[in-house]
Amino acid sequence: QVQLVESGGGLVQAGGSLRLSCAASERTFRRYAMGWFRRAPGKEREFVAAISWSGGITNYADSVKGRFTISKDYAKNTVYLQMNSLKPEDTAVYVCAADAIYYSSNYAEYDYWGQGTQVTVSS
Repeated sequence: QVQLVESGGGLVQAGGSLRLSCAASERTFRRYAMGWFRRAPGKEREFVAAISWSGGITNYADSVKGRFTISKDYAKNTVYLQMNSLKPEDTAVYVCAADAIYYSSNYAEYDYWGQGTQVTVSS
């Protein structure tokens, strides 16, 4: 059973920063690409960022490019999403996912999902 556990969400003022974490089993972490998606109330699930299994290639949504950074820590089997210059429109539940093939922006290609962590940005 592949398990992904997110943490690090919370309430922050606009312009602030948060770092989300996604802890995975070692097998998952080393053999899968990892991605972050988000879902805001009344909106479709949205791609945020993804990283290849090797950690050498990243992919970002235009809405977060230059503000968010995805990274992998192999020692801790954890994927991070560093979020800077947060805006109220970043408010959503953030969910990490594992993809066996590719660091895709398409949620349908991901195999495993975490439960999500709430991020709220106040204006």
